[in-house]
Amino acid sequence: MDNSTKPIGLFDSGIGGTSIWKEIHSLLPHEDSIYLADSKNAPYGQKSKEEIIALSFKNTDYLLGLGCKIIVVACNTATTNAIKELRAKYNVPFIGIEPAIKPAAIHTVTKAIGILATKGTLSSELFTKTVSGFKDITVIEQVGYNLVSLIENGMIQSEEIKELLRQYLQPMIEANIDHLVLGCSHYPYLIPQIQEILPKDVTIIDSGEAVARQTKKILLASNLLNTGAQKCKQVFYTNSDPAVLKTILGDGYNVVQKDF
Repeated sequence: MDNSTKPIGLFDSGIGGTSIWKEIHSLLPHEDSIYLADSKNAPYGQKSKEEIIALSFKNTDYLLGLGCKIIVVACNTATTNAIKELRAKYNVPFIGIEPAIKPAAIHTVTKAIGILATKGTLSSELFTKTVSGFKDITVIEQVGYNLVSLIENGMIQSEEIKELLRQYLQPMIEANIDHLVLGCSHYPYLIPQIQEILPKDVTIIDSGEAVARQTKKILLASNLLNTGAQKCKQVFYTNSDPAVLKTILGDGYNVVQKDF
């Protein structure tokens, strides 16, 4: 049976993972995809590990029920807390997303990097293990309290979000970071505001392109890459108000409000 024409499944605790979807769609334009925005349960970053695993199972079950051939966990918090359990439970390839600490640590000149992420990501065993491998680098960790909730409520351009970013980034600026790692898939939507605050020579890193390349690599290795040139189908499900998701995506996409 040819499974290559089946869709790629993605899930996140809301709209943030669309930043990952956009990179995958750009690299793999002939792949169908189904995206789950679990906005009703956002943010994942304030939940327990057990809750995050349960939500990740729920989302995966839903996507597999729709015939997805591979699951992209387009959420740093879900990846760092649940990817091991997901791979143990399901017989399907999983692509995770975690903060891109390694490239920042390799390329830093000032030997100081910043990481802006959720509490769930920064407190995870996987993140702690990753950071511990760079003992000669100063890592300034900052929980992005309330950022996800504001983004989910369509307040990306609000003064409130800008003020929070100023508070969170100022200690990093004082520590002379030269790289800022965005450890949440919602945060790429804040890059313009972040650039206004940070010095011009600070490099901002997110994981989108790397995740897209890894997705293509695993699809090829699993003989699941869709080599056809047909028009692809993109479907987005949300269990909350679809207005913000529609705004983020723009016109022409199929956004469905559904309880899952």
